[in-house]
Amino acid sequence: MDHLNEAHRIVGQEIATLQAMEDGLGEEFSRAVEMVYGCQGRVIVTGVGKAGIMGRKISATLASTGTPSYWMHAVEARHGDLGRVQEGDVVLALSNSGETEVIQLLPALKKLNVPVIAITGDMSSTLARRSDVVLDIGRVQEACPLGLAPSCSTTAMVVMGDALALTIFGMRDWQPEDYAFYHPGGELGRRLMSVREVMRTGEGNPVAHCGVSLREALKVMSGPGSPGAISLVDDGGLLVGFFTDGDLRRLMREGDAGIIDGPVEDVMTRNPKSIGHNSLAAEAYRLLRDYRVDQVPVVDDDGRPVGILDVQDWLDVERGMDLPPEK
Repeated sequence: MDHLNEAHRIVGQEIATLQAMEDGLGEEFSRAVEMVYGCQGRVIVTGVGKAGIMGRKISATLASTGTPSYWMHAVEARHGDLGRVQEGDVVLALSNSGETEVIQLLPALKKLNVPVIAITGDMSSTLARRSDVVLDIGRVQEACPLGLAPSCSTTAMVVMGDALALTIFGMRDWQPEDYAFYHPGGELGRRLMSVREVMRTGEGNPVAHCGVSLREALKVMSGPGSPGAISLVDDGGLLVGFFTDGDLRRLMREGDAGIIDGPVEDVMTRNPKSIGHNSLAAEAYRLLRDYRVDQVPVVDDDGRPVGILDVQDWLDVERGMDLPPEK
């Protein structure tokens, strides 16, 4: 067997399955979307075998994108787990043949007045005939050399599930911070952290009026938890300048000792780069990296400093450590 040719055959066959399924999408899909979007309870996904494994993934995608969902094994449902299903829920049942153990749940679901959405490859099957909505993946020829092992059918099921979940996700008009709420861990969680979760506030966010002396500003920025930087504001409390330890070292190298008692506004960085408090922390890190600075002031919607993000805080997050100390 030519391994590469066989791989191309398998991948090509799975792609063809998806293309055929795409061509068959229609009104039933729209009905399924509206049914799930309007669900007042939870979406219970069920199935057995490989279809069941795909169902677990679909349920996880639904839950992580704002549609309450859990997985229920069709066999376990017949031994008590059916008690989890309540009126107001929607059941999403997966079976390529439409004749697996999932059909044994249909009478009980009917009594509970719980609608059923089927994902199946046989529109004449028991599951298709007794479901409220049917998402047809088509008569699938498996990519297995024997035409038996679930492959194209399971790929079609999970893609249909993705289409359903993500279409509904788009209807929710979520922002990145909404999505981040359900993904607090791992690399995804770090990328979706908001600046507010990482920035230093309170004593860790030194702020002074731009008219104070440099000496006084240094006192303020030397307090506990300070990142070695201070935000300078005007009479209205708006950010107009920024001063850091690095700026101080530069001034000391220039040798003008008298400048320490002059106004800080003479030596501060005017109109500094800043980041909004609703921005993603990853965006702030890119700003730190691109401008080769160690700190960036965080401002509210009106331009008032509400925190400081220090590069070390972001590095701690990337290492999986705790966020900065109590603020």
